[in-house]
Amino acid sequence: MTRPVLIDTDPGCDDAVALVLALEHPDLEVVGLTTAHGNAPVSETTANTRGILELVDRADVPVAVGADRPQNVALETAEHIHGEGGIRGEVPAPTAATDPVDIHAAQFIVEQAHEHDGDLVLAAIAPLTNVALAHALEPNLPELLDELIIMGGAAFTQGNVTPLAEANFHSDPHAAQRVVRDCEPTIVGLDVTAQATFPPERLESLSRDDPLGLSVFEWLTYYDEATLERYGIESAAIHDALVIAELIDDDVLETASYPLTVGTDGDLARGALVPDARGSTDAPVNGRVALEADYDRFRAILGDSLERLLESGDAQPPR
Repeated sequence: MTRPVLIDTDPGCDDAVALVLALEHPDLEVVGLTTAHGNAPVSETTANTRGILELVDRADVPVAVGADRPQNVALETAEHIHGEGGIRGEVPAPTAATDPVDIHAAQFIVEQAHEHDGDLVLAAIAPLTNVALAHALEPNLPELLDELIIMGGAAFTQGNVTPLAEANFHSDPHAAQRVVRDCEPTIVGLDVTAQATFPPERLESLSRDDPLGLSVFEWLTYYDEATLERYGIESAAIHDALVIAELIDDDVLETASYPLTVGTDGDLARGALVPDARGSTDAPVNGRVALEADYDRFRAILGDSLERLLESGDAQPPR
């Protein structure tokens, strides 16, 4: 039986890998994609999302456009990491085949949660603005979901934007605070995603005979040499794909439950994910944090799926 999954996304190279993994894998049914600001403005992340769907011949998956800015802070984007327009590779320009649905992403999330009452997984791999808005529209959203799983935060490690904050939580800290406080999420943060890399030797074995293969190669190698050296890794961290791998195989991650909050004030606290690991407060447990990952299992899931996809010849040419 497949798991229905709605992915809130901001492609972004690692988002793109996560999307093709979810779209390809037979254990997941992607019921929709919602787009947010993040790695680029929402106009660009939406175009990238639609282009990815067309690249893998999945125009059947609906797209809903969401928030174009954070709730209470200035918009920041990451084209300097992910490339011009927020993504590298040969992503086709979208056509009418992937025109977005005529409702906001937050409303689409609520509608899908009701339609799949109790069964839907909401995988949030972008800043959490859309999820916070959906929760404002439907306070019972957590009860309507099977799971809310988030790529974001840095619980017991350093951030990648500030010493305390990861990019998605830093982009909209107020949304992150609300969602973490009220929605009982599973949080997959830099504690585990920073080492979620794809082996260079297996990367070289992937087909690059068509636009999809070329794009996948670009997505998997989006870090420059300075970034690789900074983090002490051989290849780029594919943060968001680790979330999808966990949905496919729940032995990929080990998690623990804590009282959790997210900082919103000041430059240092902004976007900081704070677990009360020692019970210093009387705050209730309200979420789980991934602490360890089986990277061999992750790489096998991702590599096998990419090989199947690239060997199938389903890619569409750029337009």
